[in-house]
Amino acid sequence: MKADALHAELTHGIRSNLSQFLHQLLQVFLVGLTIGMMRNVVPALATTEFGVPQGSFTLLAAFVVAFGFVKGTMNFVAGRLSERLGRRKVLLLGWLSALPIPFLILYGPSWGWIVAATVLLGANQGLTWSMTLTSKLDLSRPEQKGLVNGLNEFSGYFAVAVAGVVTGYLASGLGPRQGLFVFGLIVIVLALALVLLWVRDTLPWAKAESARFAAGKAGGPVARFPRNIADQPSTWEVFTLMSWRDRRMFALCQAGLVEKFTDAIVWVFYPVFLYGRGLSLAETGWVIGVYGAVWGASQLVTGPLSDRIGRQKPITAGMLLCGVGVGLMQLGSGVAWWSASAAITGFGMALLYPNLGAAVADIAHPNWRGSALGIYRFWRDLGYGFGALGLGLVAQLSGQLSAGFWFVAASMIISGLILAVVGEETHPRLNPAPEA
Repeated sequence: MKADALHAELTHGIRSNLSQFLHQLLQVFLVGLTIGMMRNVVPALATTEFGVPQGSFTLLAAFVVAFGFVKGTMNFVAGRLSERLGRRKVLLLGWLSALPIPFLILYGPSWGWIVAATVLLGANQGLTWSMTLTSKLDLSRPEQKGLVNGLNEFSGYFAVAVAGVVTGYLASGLGPRQGLFVFGLIVIVLALALVLLWVRDTLPWAKAESARFAAGKAGGPVARFPRNIADQPSTWEVFTLMSWRDRRMFALCQAGLVEKFTDAIVWVFYPVFLYGRGLSLAETGWVIGVYGAVWGASQLVTGPLSDRIGRQKPITAGMLLCGVGVGLMQLGSGVAWWSASAAITGFGMALLYPNLGAAVADIAHPNWRGSALGIYRFWRDLGYGFGALGLGLVAQLSGQLSAGFWFVAASMIISGLILAVVGEETHPRLNPAPEA
């Protein structure tokens, strides 16, 4: 009875929970700063600072491969843990796992230490980014999912862009290792303090929403939730549903996996490509920062837009646009050309990225939404591993960095076409469940 009374008192909506919603936005900004510090300086100076042999594309990609497989696995774990331990405890575990990273960067004598640091970074990102999004979805109303995903990814990826630029200047002023150490330690300690002092657990909001669905008081159009799953499903049942039993979830998961090929090449090859073409670390940071900034800022529009026009069209268009943007990097030269190509790619990511998550949230029941998002993010972030491995092998076998760019461009376009054919609109207003 006490639990029912508590659920009845909890209200959903961004405005009703603005303080906690803003705390979660700040958390994902700090999560973005943490990954952003590894995306400019580290790849660009892999040979001179960390001992990676010139032209060893597979070894260069190894740290992102490790990151992708660890982050994907931790997304899977985080989803289930969050339904048992609560969202806040999982978020806290994520930040604790990040504490050694600045020290590994500062004192690491070889590239293996950087790979170890990115393993911990993968654990951090899988636990923390998953929880910030899940918590905001817990607090919001169903019709706000696109807006929530847009705000979440804007905050995170704008921070990635900021970190890329700031660490470029810090590396130039303090030295690569020292600059990353100072930046990383400040961000991680600040995030831990904020979780301990101000962040609340949002699992009760998810339970309250589930109770309203069970009582038939959800209000508004009901989404087309999968029917071939139990009310309280096992981990394996949710995993198989997401991975292949539901064609809509399969279409979204494969698109999520492949779109990370784009982010993998921006992380692994863009700094090497631009630095090798004569740009300074600061200039390289600005070009890559354009990608992150356009991606982040545009999601303030593309997320809410999908609440009006649906998810399927923006996601498909974004997949195709990313393929075009990556290919354009190889068809011209100069800071202006590369920045414009990065901006096109960033806008493509803005169209697809928040709306993939919103589409999964549309048709995932509140009883197992945390698990569904965790499994979607498991497949999505495995894309870092498969993408970095694939583009590294293609470049290594061909002996040309450019081959990796064409591999990613083709993969994005093919995946977008698969989504267009196999998937369907998930927005409950535009494609509601039939009345019983």
